[in-house]
Amino acid sequence: MATVRTVAPSNATFKDKEKPSEVRRANILAARAVSDAIRTSLGPKGMDKMIKTGNGEIIISNDGATILKHMAVLHPAARMLVDVSAAQDVEAGDGTTSVAILTGSLLGAADRLLNKGIHPTLIAESFQRAAKRSTEVLLDMSHKISLDDREQLIRAASTSLSSKIVSQHSSLLSPLAVDSVLKVINEEGNNVDLNDIRLIKKVGGTIDETELVKGVVLTQNVVKNAGGPTRIEKARIGLVQFQLSPPKPDMENNVVVNDYRQMDKILKEERAYLLNICKKIKKAKCNVLLIQKSILRDAVNDLALHFLSKLNIMVIKDIERDEIEFLAKSTGCKPIADIDNFTEDRLGSAELIEELESSGSKIVKITGISSKNIKPTVSVIVRGANHLVLDETERSIHDALCVIRCLVKEKALIAGGGAPEIEISRILMKESTKLSGVEQFVYQEFASALEVIPTTLAENAGLNPINVVTDLRNRHESGEKNAGISVRRSGASNTYDEHVLQPVLVSTSAITLASECVKSILRIDDIQFAR
Repeated sequence: MATVRTVAPSNATFKDKEKPSEVRRANILAARAVSDAIRTSLGPKGMDKMIKTGNGEIIISNDGATILKHMAVLHPAARMLVDVSAAQDVEAGDGTTSVAILTGSLLGAADRLLNKGIHPTLIAESFQRAAKRSTEVLLDMSHKISLDDREQLIRAASTSLSSKIVSQHSSLLSPLAVDSVLKVINEEGNNVDLNDIRLIKKVGGTIDETELVKGVVLTQNVVKNAGGPTRIEKARIGLVQFQLSPPKPDMENNVVVNDYRQMDKILKEERAYLLNICKKIKKAKCNVLLIQKSILRDAVNDLALHFLSKLNIMVIKDIERDEIEFLAKSTGCKPIADIDNFTEDRLGSAELIEELESSGSKIVKITGISSKNIKPTVSVIVRGANHLVLDETERSIHDALCVIRCLVKEKALIAGGGAPEIEISRILMKESTKLSGVEQFVYQEFASALEVIPTTLAENAGLNPINVVTDLRNRHESGEKNAGISVRRSGASNTYDEHVLQPVLVSTSAITLASECVKSILRIDDIQFAR
């Protein structure tokens, strides 16, 4: 008798119990692969990654957010890890590598719990509760500071710089970061707009020559080919967005002149047109002109430069469009789009504008800006031997600035070097014994997942991770809350006394973001492709 083949009904996909767990496993695997890729770059002994971008640029960095941003991550769940790192970069600015590693470790814990048959939603919600408890523990063990305590701020900044290429220059860069943030702090003293701090990269010289300028620094040079001034005291600055050159016909049109008298007339008109503009500028008592870059017409032509130098007006051209806002904010001048609006009340003022040469390149410094109604801004001139060093120095200084900004937002420090993670792990382990049912398992897995940070720190420093982490656990059990890994001592020690410090906001936001990311990955049970 022939065997009868039963055709599976069309809704068999709903009976396929394996699919959701397979999708989950694939998502967890993909996300963990990304987090393992940057594990080696955590901590002061972490390695750097060299990234070749699509357009052939080379980037050397050990900043987690930068590495992940440039990595070609295609898997949608792994992209979530990139977004978490970017979110940490926006919120805290530092700890971008830690947050990705933590997320990977928590996903590993979730995977083990799923294998025990625990429901993903239960795991996700318990993780969130554990994360909430962790932030409470962190705030308990933090040390309050005041912004007047410059030493503590500098120590926090140098801890952030210790894992970067520029770590040996941290004695110069940390005070620089602290001073620049304290100068642009807002009135309430609870936030800092980092756009008020302008980092200017100049190739040439060494990192030691990086300097802080209270005022504005322009990379454009003063136009000198007509013999205009290069130094002006008591400057009145006009920021113009129109062109100081004769109007041109449209692109496709040509004017044909076949009579020399007409030619003469045109040249006279040009001359009168430009002289009129220059006189109006002088009349408004302006003696420094910043001219925005122009594409269709010359921003300023030689004849106009000649008139301006005769009127003793300094000219700086090719100001980029995105610099206009910063210049207007920091010098108090309003952008002027038309010569008829060129009036004295739209000008900014400064004590001194001069062009200086340093390390083979010229810069224009605007100092002594004293108007009442403008926000203070500072510029940092970053120097380095080549573009790779410069870019990495800029990223490192940005991280240090973010660390100080975190301390302005949340004025508390905690010990670094894996101390907070071990402490949270210990407290959660203790509290898990009081919980009943599944939650106890989840808390224990969450607690052991946090130990990935000290373990990775020890591995990257070439220590034995098992010995070091066990030693740390013992110390924390006996009440040494601030015991962490000190790479200088190559072993466990009190990191708070060794001045390895980090803002509490960096750790709290890392744990919160990591647990949220894990929650959203665990809740996905299918991937559909839209047409």
